[in-house]
Amino acid sequence: MKNTITLLSLLTLASCYNTEHNCKDFKTGKFKFEHEIEGVKKTTFFERNDSIEVETFDGKTDTATVRWISDCEYVLRKKHPKNNQEKNAISMKILTTSKNSYTFEFGMVGIEEKQRGTVTKIGEINTK
Repeated sequence: MKNTITLLSLLTLASCYNTEHNCKDFKTGKFKFEHEIEGVKKTTFFERNDSIEVETFDGKTDTATVRWISDCEYVLRKKHPKNNQEKNAISMKILTTSKNSYTFEFGMVGIEEKQRGTVTKIGEINTK
């Protein structure tokens, strides 16, 4: 009986937990993405509006088109790919959000292998 009450209590608590999905808050703005490449921490900065994303990584700036599938999913495609790999579109899916960050899953369109990361919103885009 004691185990049943404990189990019911845990199930009740778990059912109260809702993953936050305020994806619209992250459609536009200035962002930072920190990740590790071969044991070295790297940072990518990018700005996104409804249709364009401008990214700066390792001192190089690149532009991609953004096509929103839903409030939480979009596809990136480089505007000026330099090789065949850069011609591939990247699928992005926001999984959870918090006040100033979101966790997302990404990978090449048509490929099942996905990676995850967390992006922090660091500002709004100036519209003046």
